[in-house]
Order: sequence, then structure tokens, then C-alpha cells
Amino acid sequence: MTITRFMESGATNAPTLQATIKITHFATPLENPDPLFDSSGMSRDNIRRHVRQERNSLSAEEQHQFALIASRHLLAEVQAHNAQHVAIYLTHDGELATQKLIEALWEEGIKTYLPIIHPFSKGNLLFLHYHANSKMVINQYGIAEPALSVQAIIPVNKLDMIVTPLVAFDDKGNRMGMGGGYYDRTLCQVVDGKPLAVGFAHDCQQVSQLPIEYWDVPLPVIITPTRRFACQ
Repeated sequence: MTITRFMESGATNAPTLQATIKITHFATPLENPDPLFDSSGMSRDNIRRHVRQERNSLSAEEQHQFALIASRHLLAEVQAHNAQHVAIYLTHDGELATQKLIEALWEEGIKTYLPIIHPFSKGNLLFLHYHANSKMVINQYGIAEPALSVQAIIPVNKLDMIVTPLVAFDDKGNRMGMGGGYYDRTLCQVVDGKPLAVGFAHDCQQVSQLPIEYWDVPLPVIITPTRRFACQ
């Protein structure tokens, strides 16, 4: 399978107290887009509940089309950074599907890695090489992951890119996951932007703002089917 890059057009800059977010539209923005969900004053659990309902309400055809479009953009991001070792995830709970993207990365000769729950260090992840013949097991959350093999482990600092799942995000690059803190602990290991952390999400997962905790690590890049958010 070959995924080609979409043309980028139209960019806006939104200043924040901490950084500038450049939002690049992959196509001409709609004149009357759906209003952004107002999450102000909501708890983290209520935001998660709302966004997961929105995400899971997408039809199978919408899921397929959005995933294909977003995968084209993400492949372009990988190519732009010449990333050769990419950590990614397998789809769960209505997340953007990644299998076709993974196959496209394999065709490009790019090695892919999947997270597994660390067997000895509670709350942490390990990343294992994932290929067509990987032996898979089901973890405690019902998600497929590679069977533990010491030879397949890659240290985080040897990765070029980590594609992170998420439940919700805002236009400041803030990310909300399922609440386990696994990716927050992983992203704390990023040094000088290496590896590059890229959020991958449906447009409906964007909210007006997220309540931030001290352990939250914002994402430098977020890719959706229609836009690229970049923290500068």
C-alpha cells in the first residue's frame, strides 16, 4: 500500500502564554465548521467520557476514511523527519486506525515498534519491534501487544518518533490520555525533541481547553485528518 502526501494550505498562528501554535490546514477550511466542544470547567473524567462517546459514534465508513486521510499526513511527517524507527500503537476504543499506516511504513523500510506494559516497572512502557510475524498477546486492557522479548526492546532514546494515542487535546498541544500516565512517563524521557512525539487523533477529539496537571507533557505536533498543530 502506498500513501501519498496531501498538499498543505492555509496556516494560522495562535499565541499562547507558553508558546506559539501553528495550525496548518491540509485542505481549505470549511466556512462554517462544527463549533469546538466547550470543555471549560469540566473534570478530566467528564471530558474523557464525552470525547470517547463522540469518537465511538463515528460510523465504520467515517472511521475508515478519516484514518486513511490522517495516515497520509502522518506518513508525510515521518518522511519529512527521515524517521527510521517509529513507535506507534494498535487501534483501540475508536482511535484512528493505524494498521494501514504501519503497513505503509514497512513498505518504506521503516521499522515500527509497539508499546507493552513494563512487567517490572509499574506504570511504565517498553517498546518492542513489531513486524508482520510478531507473536502477539493480549494485555490486561484487552489490547494486543508483542510478546516480551529482550532482543526486540528498543530504548526510548533510540526512537526517532513516538506516535501517541490520546483521548482529547487542545490547541496548545496539551494531551489527555486514559489516565494511567503511561505516555506521560515515556514523554518525560524526550531530550531536545528526540524522539519527536506526535499525537494522532480524530478532529472530534479536540476540545476548547484541558485541565493541566504538573505531570502532563504537551505534544510538539498533533496530526488530525484535517490539520497539523505544531508547538513552536
